Amino acid sequence: MVDNISLEVNRLAYAYADGHQALFGVDFKVSRGQRVALLGPNGAGKTTLVMHLNGILTAGHGEVKIDGQLVDTTDKQSLKAIRSRVGIVFQDPDDQLFMPTVREDVAFGPRNMGISGPELDSIVDQALVRVGMLEFADRPPHHLSFGQRRRVALATVLVMNPEILVLDEPSSNLDPASRRELSEIIKSLETTLLMVTHDLPYAYELCERSLILSGGQIVADDSTYNILTNTSLMSSHRLELPFGFNPKLMSSGIN
Repeated sequence: MVDNISLEVNRLAYAYADGHQALFGVDFKVSRGQRVALLGPNGAGKTTLVMHLNGILTAGHGEVKIDGQLVDTTDKQSLKAIRSRVGIVFQDPDDQLFMPTVREDVAFGPRNMGISGPELDSIVDQALVRVGMLEFADRPPHHLSFGQRRRVALATVLVMNPEILVLDEPSSNLDPASRRELSEIIKSLETTLLMVTHDLPYAYELCERSLILSGGQIVADDSTYNILTNTSLMSSHRLELPFGFNPKLMSSGIN
């Protein structure tokens, strides 16, 4: 354990093979149990940053640490441990669901970690209960609604009991009821959360702190309220509040 810090990103820089520089020395820390929204315009480098958190991409410069442990893509054993501690739920649940049934999808990760038998059955059931999908355990994922598939995708990550949960645009394409249900699930979790989102009301509801990543750099790090009510900051980084949403006139849903 390192000073109660779950995630530490130091001087992180990255350029793609075509020469495009996506990140320019990104620095930030996230404390254990904190919920942080990662905001920014399209092309800011948010996805590139997220893919460094569990070693999908290798830093060109700088480092990422998870609970004090360096993300080292050259050390396969260490990387396997990191990937069990950083759970990423992608924007499209179909990128994560590929087994014949919901239960088999959720069991895939722990089974590959050597868990089997009654222990496997128990943790799979627990993960499905946490997202309200136990009754669908034996259904094919492609028979579920989009919102239900997103919850199953979340269960495939929660079953690994991650130290850090990364959600990529969790509210996109959800109807209002599904959006609310997912919000309630997220609020019930004690896991450290980094939420990449363009949904500013969702960020305000769920995350006490926000970062703005723009042009491959962190340009703001403050309370979500302070960021969303800073009109010049928002405008300069192409962030706009939806019509009718004014943080100054409402209380946050954070608990």
